[in-house]
Amino acid sequence: MLDRTAAPAVEVRGLTKTYGPVTALRDVSVSIAAGEYFVLLGPSGGGKTTLLRAIGGFHRPTAGEILLHGKEVGHLPPDKRPTTMVFQAYALFPHMSVAQNVGYGLKVAGLPKAQIADKVAQALEMVSLSPFADRRPHELSGGQQQRVQLARAFVLDRDILLLDEPLAALDAQLRKDMCLELKHLQEKVGITFIHVTHNQEEAMTVADRIALIANGDLVEYGGARDIYRAPDKAFTAGFVGENNLLAGRVAGLSGDSVAVDVADARLRIDRRGLRVAEGQEVTLSIRSEAVRLSRDTGHLEGQSIAGTYTESVYLGLTTSHRVRLSDGTEMVAREISERDDAPAPGTPVVLSWAPGTARLHVE
Repeated sequence: MLDRTAAPAVEVRGLTKTYGPVTALRDVSVSIAAGEYFVLLGPSGGGKTTLLRAIGGFHRPTAGEILLHGKEVGHLPPDKRPTTMVFQAYALFPHMSVAQNVGYGLKVAGLPKAQIADKVAQALEMVSLSPFADRRPHELSGGQQQRVQLARAFVLDRDILLLDEPLAALDAQLRKDMCLELKHLQEKVGITFIHVTHNQEEAMTVADRIALIANGDLVEYGGARDIYRAPDKAFTAGFVGENNLLAGRVAGLSGDSVAVDVADARLRIDRRGLRVAEGQEVTLSIRSEAVRLSRDTGHLEGQSIAGTYTESVYLGLTTSHRVRLSDGTEMVAREISERDDAPAPGTPVVLSWAPGTARLHVE
């Protein structure tokens, strides 16, 4: 259980990084607890790797502060920080054995051979590679090579591990397996992991919390379940999970709810404390798995909207049913692949969802 009252392992304050006229990061502030598995998620080129490298000392910020365990480290090089980096490319020495690769950093640091051997053995045991100590990297699978990288990081006894797209070079199934291995390893060693990825499934598998970074901005961050189920920003809803994003206009306000006109329907949505005005353009997000599809068009009430069925997309476990609304917007209802009687294209249908499922966004 994380102690949120303890001093954070990493605290970033107002971090900005520019390259000439290009702003890679813009006034980013985030706090990461000791022992937390924290994921920096976002599209390619959004700034997440720049932030990771700034924390590790590989990039010097243009403005802002980086504190590790409460100490400002902006002036310190990478080897003077309590961090170690695992890169996307394995970067293993091909002429060295697994054990020699893992112990290389300790050898450079001048530790006695016996101490190096003990620490390497412990690290290899931790990542389940003890039987492979004498093999060369080319004799290992991709997942095993990645575990060598992890052992090489653990052996340095630093308590903040930075992972830059660590699973990108693996195939889909191995990536899933390694996600679980990473999570279990982090729980075993108890140190702080900061993991960069653009893969949302990977992020959801490992993260205690997720920060979404795009276009140099920290869009939002929070618990993995909260980011998925209750995104604050429309951008988050569009990036995480499969959300329907509907453009609407505020038709009226009543207490804690707001009436929004979308296509040919008037929907009543929880205002979430947001400041809105009648006539204002807003966005609604609704997760595709929360949407139900029906051919019964006789009664449109509450949280429902009519449309025309266009096609189904079979995805194995689930099937996505696509429906076009009167304004041309396409909605998706995703359900377990049980029904074999999908409506024919052009059939009038109704999409509905439970109250409280749709979320209002004003940005």
